[in-house]
Amino acid sequence: MALPSPGPDTRAFITGASQGIGEALARRLAQRGHNLIVVARREEVLNKLAAELHDAHGVTVDVYPCDLAREEEVDRLIDYLDGVHVNIAINSAGIASFGPFVKQDWDYETKQFHLNATAVFRLTHALVHPMLARGEGAICNVGSAAGNIPIPNNATYVFTKAGVNTFTESLHYELRGTGVSCTLLAPGPVREDVVPDDEQTIVDKVVPDFLWTTYDSCAYETLEAMAKNRRRVVPGPLSKGMDFISTYAPTAVLSPLIGKFYSQMG
Repeated sequence: MALPSPGPDTRAFITGASQGIGEALARRLAQRGHNLIVVARREEVLNKLAAELHDAHGVTVDVYPCDLAREEEVDRLIDYLDGVHVNIAINSAGIASFGPFVKQDWDYETKQFHLNATAVFRLTHALVHPMLARGEGAICNVGSAAGNIPIPNNATYVFTKAGVNTFTESLHYELRGTGVSCTLLAPGPVREDVVPDDEQTIVDKVVPDFLWTTYDSCAYETLEAMAKNRRRVVPGPLSKGMDFISTYAPTAVLSPLIGKFYSQMG
């Protein structure tokens, strides 16, 4: 099964397109000739990206600024998408928090839940039905290798990503034979190719450069996996290592170790 082909009236829909994995996927899809709908909160960043991709690749890029953590804004986005021929849907928007759950800002934690989980749930539901009616489409939801295990000091994030992981993989099997594919992207740490010294986090400093996955290589591997209708893609050596360890190592040993490391990030 190949990715749906670009067409004058089709759109690839991408949330979290203002930065990171979402932006890299938008760039990769534009290179392949897909018209886009890009979604994020920062309209000025999206407008700049849209102009750049149009000039470089001649594609149409529709900008839709939206805070996906707000129910009413997701309502409006779903209304906007009604009748639009979306043949590729990528839910990439997400945020994280670190530190003890009971000490986190509750507004931020609920925002994180609605952005990482509820919006993915609702947008997948809205877009999969017209894809099934046409017998063609490709969905990718961005979960995380962190969703494989309990991680103290990252509780809300792993709650949301564990849900996205299992939800997306379940849909993968449900959609077999329909012409609609569903792939989980479950990355570990991903970053820009070069990170200035003064912007490096503790993770950047601890992990050797050769183990990192860049946003662009992550996007490339993701689109290749979607084209093959793979259930899960884990890009890059560090992510693959994390995925393997979190799957097979004893949780009672691994979770406290990772949790201690994450407490420093908090």
